[in-house]
Amino acid sequence: MKVLITGGAGFIGSEIVEQLSNKTGFEVVVLDNLSPQIHSNNPKDSYLYNKINGKCQFIRGDIRDLNMMCEAVNECEYIIHLAAETGTGQSMYRINQYNDVNIMGTSTLFQALSDTKSPIKKIVLASSRSVYGEGKYQCKSHGVFYPEGRSKSDMEQGDYKMHCPVCGQNMLPLPTDEESKIYPLSLYAFTKYAQEKMIETMCKALDINYTIFRLQNVYGKGQSLSNPYTGILSIFSERMLQNADINIFEDGQESRDFIHVIDVARAFIQSLENTETNSKILNLGSGKNTSVLEVAQLLRDNYGSLSVLNITGDFRIGDIAHNMADMTITEKLLNFKPQINLLKGLEDFSKWVRLEGGKELKYEESLHEMKQAGLFISKKTERRTS
Repeated sequence: MKVLITGGAGFIGSEIVEQLSNKTGFEVVVLDNLSPQIHSNNPKDSYLYNKINGKCQFIRGDIRDLNMMCEAVNECEYIIHLAAETGTGQSMYRINQYNDVNIMGTSTLFQALSDTKSPIKKIVLASSRSVYGEGKYQCKSHGVFYPEGRSKSDMEQGDYKMHCPVCGQNMLPLPTDEESKIYPLSLYAFTKYAQEKMIETMCKALDINYTIFRLQNVYGKGQSLSNPYTGILSIFSERMLQNADINIFEDGQESRDFIHVIDVARAFIQSLENTETNSKILNLGSGKNTSVLEVAQLLRDNYGSLSVLNITGDFRIGDIAHNMADMTITEKLLNFKPQINLLKGLEDFSKWVRLEGGKELKYEESLHEMKQAGLFISKKTERRTS
């Protein structure tokens, strides 16, 4: 079975390559441009590149290069499409870049499939839970809502809750299922939804099966420690290794659904030949949410760090309050349950960071870029927690 993985030298892709290399009957081709934002300026020395080196046929190229894509898809039976720009905040000011890579890159993939008449049986797409926006909430008095998002004025006043549009009372977050309203709040989310619709349209036209996974917050060994757009675990970890203070945005109670990269890769591989998942969109998360403050406390304990956790009230425009996947359909169709819980996953991640740490994160630079674009709001007061 010949499998092409676009973006296969990245965080998720490299784990899929590793797992496939331990299985018989798989021939793996990776197309990746070894972006400096992920692999630094010496990509062949990077942890992720070395993880796949010797385990696949590697093509260094850009997904927008039609000739390169035609070469990559040649004689492949399955495609796992991961290649994308992934910074939610960054997408709001690098607009052309995200449209070009995520949308035109996917378009080029289908152009290559059309031109080469490759015998593709299935495409598996890595989409994002960001297409749901704030997701699903419940008001005790008025039922279920899919809110637009929080207002800047409320957040400036320290109100980070989601309010019922009818009565104004605080709403409770619910697990977001696949039938929930689509409400992209960032350009990144819009591009991922555009990828989904392109997959649905073109796979039907080309008689190709597909599965679309809407990923929650993926973490684990291999997560970029030099890319400030990859998430809070890298940001917190690098600062904790220096015993530097940690800026906890909002009130620290915003929450995320974390799923380990090993579990994500396992689900992608299982879906390749699973006909029950054909033409399906599936959530992929743990089904549990954890507050940002709790994650910071767990990491600090793992590192034995002296970092002070400052709950500052700072916030980024477009950040969601909570997210948590409803995994009912995924569990049923794929017979899938995550095997690595957050406590174990963070412990393993922290041990790896100790070995791989010390990277130049450029976190402050990323905040400055967002502030210049009017997307990061810094407040003068701060509150400390032990």
